[in-house]
Amino acid sequence: MPGVYISYPFCAQKCTYCNFASGVFPRALEARYLAALDAELRQTAWPWAPETAYLGGGTPSRIEPDALASMLTRIPGRPWQEATIEAAPGTITAEKAVTWRRAGINRVSLGVQSFALRELARTGRKHTAEIVARETVVLREQGIDGINIDLIAGLPGQTRNSWHESLDWVERLRTPHASVYMLEVDAGSHLGNELLAAGKRYGAADVPADDEIAEFYEIAVERLARAGLDRYEISNFARPGFESRHNLKYWRREPYLGFGADAHSFDGGSRWQNVESASEYVERMARRESPIAARTAADPVGERFFLGLRLSEGIELDWTPFSEAIERHVRNGLLEAEDGHLRLTSRGVLLSNEVFAEFVP
Repeated sequence: MPGVYISYPFCAQKCTYCNFASGVFPRALEARYLAALDAELRQTAWPWAPETAYLGGGTPSRIEPDALASMLTRIPGRPWQEATIEAAPGTITAEKAVTWRRAGINRVSLGVQSFALRELARTGRKHTAEIVARETVVLREQGIDGINIDLIAGLPGQTRNSWHESLDWVERLRTPHASVYMLEVDAGSHLGNELLAAGKRYGAADVPADDEIAEFYEIAVERLARAGLDRYEISNFARPGFESRHNLKYWRREPYLGFGADAHSFDGGSRWQNVESASEYVERMARRESPIAARTAADPVGERFFLGLRLSEGIELDWTPFSEAIERHVRNGLLEAEDGHLRLTSRGVLLSNEVFAEFVP
């Protein structure tokens, strides 16, 4: 069955590495945005009940508990198999956790990124390791055991020792899921833009070299596996049974509906995207216009490869127009074919964008 994604792009501050369509906006816009979200959800015809829900952003944990609970009543199918909310450490209280659980939330994804104070300060994050530890206790006390911790390999000033410190905390907290992302360098973030310009602001001069970032990632793969969290997707690690059911829909090309600014949807045959700007989304909904900005036909063959190959299980290998590219990457050690499946090798994971470029139309 399909999943539902709700975008809440509001944050207390814009982190230097963030390249999402999120940021700091006027409080008045937040109230109007919630009303617009409610309207979009109410106007939706639900021919099916979704099995997963995901609230991302931004920082949806900023939403007042009662307002969030009210919004979730618009989505049929509760209790969902999985319902996730992204949360910034320092925004979780017992009151919120109780309301979340009663509203159907059973999974919280914590945007920790690092447990090292110096790294956090340079990226704009305001939490500490102790805050994260306290809030994981709060969540568990209120019956929410599905907890994910996000980490970023490649933050300014990050060292092998500080990376091990962050991984030590993941082991100590014994969360059943962790996500490890290698720093993305593009013009969509302050830090990425500065790196592209060869500047020094936002700690750009202290970003680890590419080979160091790759080493940090491989260290995480090894240490998380020893802690019982196996890699099931390039950036995601879990104990058996704690994989993100909602995110698996993206990689397996299962349908989902997105609501809110910059939210994406997929019905199996086509993809569409809402307008990126939160203010434009609000204005369109106020005028009772469609928030959809673009719609395109899906590419089932290419998508099957560049999405499915993200998974450790790989994809079934059958006839494909990409035979030449596959053979080349098997020869150069980036892909492996075994038992009728095609998957990335360990080296291929580190160079996955090079592989995926073969399958993007």
